[in-house]
Amino acid sequence: MTSQFSDIIYEKHHRVRGAAWITINRPQVMNAFTGHTLQEMAQAVEDANNDPEIGVIVITGAGSRAFCAGGDVRWLAQVQREGEWEQQRFDPHVGIEDILKPVIARVDGWAVGGGNHLAYFCDFTIACQEHARFGQIGPRVGSPAAGYIVSYLTWVVGAKKAREMWMLTRYYDAQQALQMGLINAAVPHEQLDAEVDRWCQELMQKSPSCLRILKASFRDLYQPLRERSRRDWVKAYAPDFFRSGEADEGKNAFLERREPDFSRYPRLPGRYNPNA
Repeated sequence: MTSQFSDIIYEKHHRVRGAAWITINRPQVMNAFTGHTLQEMAQAVEDANNDPEIGVIVITGAGSRAFCAGGDVRWLAQVQREGEWEQQRFDPHVGIEDILKPVIARVDGWAVGGGNHLAYFCDFTIACQEHARFGQIGPRVGSPAAGYIVSYLTWVVGAKKAREMWMLTRYYDAQQALQMGLINAAVPHEQLDAEVDRWCQELMQKSPSCLRILKASFRDLYQPLRERSRRDWVKAYAPDFFRSGEADEGKNAFLERREPDFSRYPRLPGRYNPNA
C-alpha cells in the first residue's frame, strides 16, 4: 500500500511484509523538515502503529545526499521567535518515542541537527558506510535545542561524546558513529537496503508482545527527563536570545554561506537553576 503526501512517501509492506517505510521527500533542501513535514510523518507513524499487519517502521530520506538536515532554516526563522515554537508544539520525533513498534533509521547521507536526533531516537540506526554523516548544528546556526532531546544522547554515546557533539558541532562519519555507539551498523551503499530488510525480517520473527514490553521499558528510562523538559529553556537561560539578533545571525550566516560572527554577543554568567 502506498499513500500520497506532499512532503513524504509512505509505503506499507515495502520490501518486507510487515514493514512500513516513511521517506522524507524534500531532496531539494536535503530533506529538511517543516511543521507540515512533521505533521505528515506523525500521521504516517500513527497509521502504521494502528495497523496490526505492520510490525516495524523504517524512516529514511530521499536520495543519497541526506537522511535529514533537520529543520528547514527558512521555516525555523519564522517559528523560532520567542514562544512560537512551544506554542506550535511540533513533535520533532513524530511520535516514534511513544509508539511501541520498533523503528529503524535508514541513514544514507547527512543526518544533522533535527535529522541526527531523529535518528538517535529511533530504536535502531543503519547507515551507509560511504555517505552517512552525523552531527548537531544548533550553536552554529543559532537554533537552541534543549531538554531531553539533548540529554538523551548521553545514554546513547556517553556524556563526553554527547557534549562534544552538541557543543562543538563536529561531524562524524559512519565508522566513527559506529565506534561511539550512535548507530548499530555501517554497510556499503549497495548493501544498505538488504541490511535494513534483514533487520526488519528479524524483528518480524519476534514476539510482538515482547517487543512492546521491551520498548515500553526502554522508553520509561527517560520519562523523568521529558517531564523536566516542559520548562521554557530559552526564557530561563537566555531570555533575550531572539530579540538580540543572535538567533538571526546564525541563520543568516547559514543562508549566506558564511561563518557566523557571534563575537558581539556577550558570554554572560549563568548558573543552573532546577526551579527555573
